[in-house]
Amino acid sequence: MSVVTRFAPSPTGELHLGSAYSARVAWQWAREAGGRFLVRVEDTDIRRCRREYETAMLEDLRWLGLDWDGEVRRQSDHFADYGRVLDELDGRGLIYPCFCTRADIAREIAAASSAPHGAPHGPDGPLYPGTCRHLSNEERQRRVADGVEFCMRLDAARAAEQAGPYAFVDETQGRIEGQPLLMGDFVIARKDTPTSYHLAVTVDDHLQGVTLVTRGEDLLPSTHVHGLLQKLLGYAAPQYAHHRLLTDPTGRRFAKRDKDLTIRALREAGKTPQEVFALIDAFPVSA
Repeated sequence: MSVVTRFAPSPTGELHLGSAYSARVAWQWAREAGGRFLVRVEDTDIRRCRREYETAMLEDLRWLGLDWDGEVRRQSDHFADYGRVLDELDGRGLIYPCFCTRADIAREIAAASSAPHGAPHGPDGPLYPGTCRHLSNEERQRRVADGVEFCMRLDAARAAEQAGPYAFVDETQGRIEGQPLLMGDFVIARKDTPTSYHLAVTVDDHLQGVTLVTRGEDLLPSTHVHGLLQKLLGYAAPQYAHHRLLTDPTGRRFAKRDKDLTIRALREAGKTPQEVFALIDAFPVSA
C-alpha cells in the first residue's frame, strides 16, 4: 500500500519553525517511501482563520522545498461532507444539542468537584458533565425554536457501545487500545460551523486516503477520539507517527506568537531554506 501523509495547518497566523518541522516530518515520510504528501487547510474556525495566512503558508512551504501532490483541500469548501456524516450520527442517536454556555459548564463542574468522587477529568482538564444529554426531545426542540445557541456533542458512552473495542498503531509506541471515553462528550459540531476539528479531520483523512498521520505528540489524546469515529463510520484506520515537539532551549513550544521565528521573518532576514532547516535541527525536541 502506498504511503499517503498530510500536513494540515490552520491559517490563524504565519508558519513558524515548529510547524515547518512538522511539515518536513510528513514530507520526508512520503518522499522516502515513494508515496504522496498532501496539504490540507483546516480553516473551519471562521472567526480566526484568514485567507492571507493561508496564502502565506503555502508560499512558505514552496520556498522551503516541501512540494505537495494534488490540490490543496480547504475544509471550509467541504461543509457538506461533514454535514452528511453528522446526519448519519444523528440518525443513530449518537449526537445531541448542547445549550450550555461556558459559565454553565463551569458551575456544573464546580458542583461536581465537591461530590465524593469529584468531576471526571480528561487530558485537557474536567470533562463536560453531560448536562444537556439528559434533556427530553421536547425540551431540545423548544430551545432550538426559541433560538437558543447550541453546539452538537457526541454521546461518548452510547458511541462506545455501538463501536465496540478498537485500537490504533503508532510508529513509536506500537498498538494502543482505544479509550472512547477519554474526552467525554466532546463537541462534534460548533455553534458557527457544521463540524469540529475532530469530525473534519476524521472525514478528511478518510476521503483523502491518508494512510499515515504524522503529528505532534500533544495530539495523541485526540487519536483516541478519531479512532472512535473511524470505528463508528466504518473507516479504515490509518497508522500514526506522533513526533516529539520542537521547543526552544527553555523547553517552551514554538507558537504563532513567536513573530521573529516565523518562516516569513526568517526569509526577510535573508536566511536560505537550508539555513532554516539547520536552525530547526539545532533546536531540541521535547523529552
